[in-house]
Amino acid sequence: MVRANGAVSLRELARVVQTSEVTVRRDVRALEAEGLLDRRHGGAVLPGGFTRESGFPQKSHLATAEKTAIADLAASLVEEGEAIVVGAGTTTQELARRLARVPGLTVVTNSLLVAQALAHANRVEVVMTGGTLRGSNYALVGSGAEQSLQGLRVSKAFLSGSGLTAERGLSTSNMLSASVDRALVQAAAEVVVLADHTKLGTDTMFQTVPTDVITRLVTDEPPGHDDRAATELQALADQGVQIAVAGAGGGELPTARQRSPLPGPRRGTPGGGLRGVLGEQPAGTERGRVADLRRR
Repeated sequence: MVRANGAVSLRELARVVQTSEVTVRRDVRALEAEGLLDRRHGGAVLPGGFTRESGFPQKSHLATAEKTAIADLAASLVEEGEAIVVGAGTTTQELARRLARVPGLTVVTNSLLVAQALAHANRVEVVMTGGTLRGSNYALVGSGAEQSLQGLRVSKAFLSGSGLTAERGLSTSNMLSASVDRALVQAAAEVVVLADHTKLGTDTMFQTVPTDVITRLVTDEPPGHDDRAATELQALADQGVQIAVAGAGGGELPTARQRSPLPGPRRGTPGGGLRGVLGEQPAGTERGRVADLRRR
């Protein structure tokens, strides 16, 4: 199933083989040890970062809770009356559902799913690019899409992708999608990347947004055992990317100027992962924790 679809959820695997998710999780761990696949939160993908892109049905079932939290926090960055661009993806689709409540908004997009989510929103204007429909992710791509973005200027671009590293920035597995994403970036004063922790440290074939162009990353808090994601967040912060972390705890993390430089990830300590790096934070009522980790 993983070879056929590129990615699959643990729930789907358990349904097909008629066993529990606990058993499937153990088997997936064993297959990863043999190099046959890579585990991702809630599922598995083909091994290595340079694999073909998964289709929308597969992506929509991966890290759904994380995408919802990220979309909630990202929506709070959009102000009434703004003009923005929103790229294609399952996370940006979640964002679009929340943007329907922002009055006076203008959204330029190449995603049919984003446009559909905003189709009946009051006082939200949706502008679609031209282009050729790419059925796997319901996005318009090609020269028509890129040409329709020429001369456009908006305040923010919200983009997702297949992988994010501090070395190369945001990347995707499809050349046509990467080219349109680059055109979206050129139209925006600020670039906001939406990426759950499973994409951190993953590098795919085509670079879309170099790290030095990313203004802000909205992500979720990696599990305590995920040292790779925590290390990647640290590296992104060191390069000046603002890190906004969505989570259930609420509250706002101190900025880099308000605290000492971050240490590396601590292994085997209570509150490991990003929580261990940043320290305990007071509880709050905000939907997410926001960390401005600009380099001092």
